[in-house]
Amino acid sequence: MKFSYKARTREGKLQVGNIEASNRESAVGILTGHNLFVLSLEPIVETKWYDHILSIFKSVKGTDMMIFTRQLATLIASQVPLSDSLNNLYRQTPSPILKEVIAEVAQDIDAGFSLSQALERQHSVFSDFYINMVKSAEITGRLSEVLEFLADYLEHRSELTSKVRSALIYPAFVIVLFMGVVMLMIAVVLPQITPIFAETGVELPVYTKIVLTIGTLVSTWWWAFLIALVVIALLLIDYFQTEEGKAVFDEVLLRLPIFGNLFQKLYISRFAESFQVLIRSGLTIPQAVEISSRTVGNTIYRELLRQASERVRRGELLSKALETMPEFPPLVSQLISVGESTGRLEQLLGKINSFYRREVEDMVNNLVALIQPVLMVVIGLMIAFLFASILLPLYNLSRVF
Repeated sequence: MKFSYKARTREGKLQVGNIEASNRESAVGILTGHNLFVLSLEPIVETKWYDHILSIFKSVKGTDMMIFTRQLATLIASQVPLSDSLNNLYRQTPSPILKEVIAEVAQDIDAGFSLSQALERQHSVFSDFYINMVKSAEITGRLSEVLEFLADYLEHRSELTSKVRSALIYPAFVIVLFMGVVMLMIAVVLPQITPIFAETGVELPVYTKIVLTIGTLVSTWWWAFLIALVVIALLLIDYFQTEEGKAVFDEVLLRLPIFGNLFQKLYISRFAESFQVLIRSGLTIPQAVEISSRTVGNTIYRELLRQASERVRRGELLSKALETMPEFPPLVSQLISVGESTGRLEQLLGKINSFYRREVEDMVNNLVALIQPVLMVVIGLMIAFLFASILLPLYNLSRVF
């Protein structure tokens, strides 16, 4: 079994972590043997596949999270104690889910947890990126600055998400309506006319035979298709929650046509932005790269940046380390090289972030502008194919009679 513990050392320092033992008594014995005074010990309940589905209904809106972060940054910058700041935000927050989360975070702060540790206990609400940035701020003492950065980041992400969602509402409605019509024709209409074609012996085109076969299978085995679809969806959800599944998913994202390039630029922009904040906060380059690797949001880039951090610790320049990695365009290593040689690394990272952020915004705007006409053309072709598969044999049948 795994347990989450909170303990203090002999010097009085708070220590939080996880431990694996056969039972609770064994876990206490192990911690005591390491000269720790156990304050709390709770079993860790493993996450099931359905927990991820239920978490969708307990999610916090991006705008609510952005407002909470910006208000917290303002209160911290105004020298209001963290516990008082959280209590004030608890009274102001309209979202009941976020209100409950803030209350639990405030309780953990009062119990002696750091802010990053308290946020980590609410991992379903706060992302790894968010938690790691707060953790880096606690190291450097620039919490209000990092919170302002996180608020800007969440606001930017919310704007992009809103833009894409608005562009997809109409095509999504049309697709759902089209799929409903297709399923109705396949499951109800086609089985009614299939015997007519069989009795008259009219020669059917290949595509009509395919559509009729699909219609027969769906009308007969619809329940089997439904069960198979649900099982496959659940298995995929469960697999993509594992470390291997996340790595596979991230690899697929980077290899997608058009979208792979978009995600690459997004990750590089995110890396440059967080790296710049960490350098400005006084962290060394290896530390900043290591923490930035956990904030990018992609396992492939996380591993590459971790390797780059190790190479920098061995005395290699960061620009030389990134230069050997094809996932980072030459522009990134070249600008970082200029920053290293001139002592203006922070400013050059800002330029990298600005450049790739504009690239991402331009690509999103272009995709938003193209997605509606492209979907309409695709749906039109599918409708034409479906009706041709039915109407052409009916026309030939009328000529026989």
